Amino acid sequence: MVAKKYILAVPNFSEGRRKEVIKTIVAEVKGREGVKLVSYEPEYDFNRTVVTIVGEPEPLKAALIAMAGKSYQLIDMREQYGTHPRIGAQDTIPIFPLRNITLEECIQLAEEIGMELFEKYKVPIYFAGQNGRTEDKKSISYIRKGQYEGLRTLLEDFNHPDYENRKPDLSIDGKLSEKSGATIVSADMEGLTAYNVFLATEDVNIAKEIAKAVRGPSGGFSTVRAVGIKFPEREGVVVSMNMFDCASTPLYRTFELVKQEAKKYGVAVTGSELVGPVKLDYLLNNLEYYLGLQGLRRDQILESHLME
Repeated sequence: MVAKKYILAVPNFSEGRRKEVIKTIVAEVKGREGVKLVSYEPEYDFNRTVVTIVGEPEPLKAALIAMAGKSYQLIDMREQYGTHPRIGAQDTIPIFPLRNITLEECIQLAEEIGMELFEKYKVPIYFAGQNGRTEDKKSISYIRKGQYEGLRTLLEDFNHPDYENRKPDLSIDGKLSEKSGATIVSADMEGLTAYNVFLATEDVNIAKEIAKAVRGPSGGFSTVRAVGIKFPEREGVVVSMNMFDCASTPLYRTFELVKQEAKKYGVAVTGSELVGPVKLDYLLNNLEYYLGLQGLRRDQILESHLME
């Protein structure tokens, strides 16, 4: 019996407020054989929704292309605003090997997704991660620099000194789509883990200062990006993190650093939150740390035997 191959996809589209629109887009993933919708997480302030999907390669590809098509139909980037960086209606489609599949196979599938999206919808495509056409373009943050509005303006000027570096990898005219922007497609070995830590203060500047201490570019962890924000729907402020390697930089390490930095301001940490699913191994290393467990094995977790 040939073992089935499974891929993890964590796409996000630029709508987190209109519930019916979100449901309609996510519905494109549901009820497909060979595809499992794990979760979707609308974020009102960010005005985006992160979707977590597991599937076999071909059914997953079809689901992602259909979801992107619905995003292009229902989201107009000329009217979309939020606190999270974005350049397109279907902003990103990152995929990762999950089981019985290689990174090289995921890279090839990402190429196919990008090509088919462009051929079907004519929306510009950027390839990032292991599919990046240049070293700079491997970084989603580089591609998103200036966001939809800034990038659109830059690409209107073919003589701009950054035009060649910043133009889409696939496009009709080298510009963004006025309505749909562009989509970033990528494959990588590891995906990000989205993690929020809540603070008992309404001063968002404290959260921003702590975020600076945590994120790599300003002296923190090289595998972490962080912002300090306020979620209008709840009390307190948040240090919101994207963690790109929870094996090397475990969740507990960032949690403890946020607590330590918060003490400088006399502010308590009230809790934390995972946004979307997380790998079991990234929870077990926290268990080992906080309980001082020695020699914990994955097969000691009873449910791990069911997963096999």
